[in-house]
Amino acid sequence: MKREEIKNIIEAIMFAYGEPISIKELNSIINKDLSHKEIEFMMDSLINEYKENDRGIQIIRLENKYQMCTNEKYADYIKMVLEPKKKKTLSQATLETLTIIAYKQPVTKLEIENIRGVKCDKALKTLQENDLIVEAGRLNKIGKPIIYKTSDEFLKLLNIESIEELPKVEEVEENI
Repeated sequence: MKREEIKNIIEAIMFAYGEPISIKELNSIINKDLSHKEIEFMMDSLINEYKENDRGIQIIRLENKYQMCTNEKYADYIKMVLEPKKKKTLSQATLETLTIIAYKQPVTKLEIENIRGVKCDKALKTLQENDLIVEAGRLNKIGKPIIYKTSDEFLKLLNIESIEELPKVEEVEENI
């Protein structure tokens, strides 16, 4: 195996593994015939390449192990992506709209509005932003209205495998 290929293998392993890894572990994975010093030399070469090119990722040493991580220079950008988005609480109107979609799906905006008796644009937008509903296609009618259905996120939120597990309308009405 050529040195450049071994460096690429080290890089791929470190990226996929994500945890600190030792030279000894890398050596046993890549090629037992190479010495630890050769693997360490290639690791140092990779570290220097990342530093010289001022890359977004870097390899750091943690005692006798190495780990690939982001360059601390870009930490603020990473934080913006990883910070959990604040989920909006759903209004009564939005919950009503979601309930209609869950029980009547696939359903159009016009059908929802006919049931509720009011416009539902804002509720539909909120439900889509929260990944609780998705567009399921369009009806083959004049204007080609969008058909809505609940999403996988909706099922996860309710901890159910399918929409069939929702309580029957009659059961809900008995408890009201």
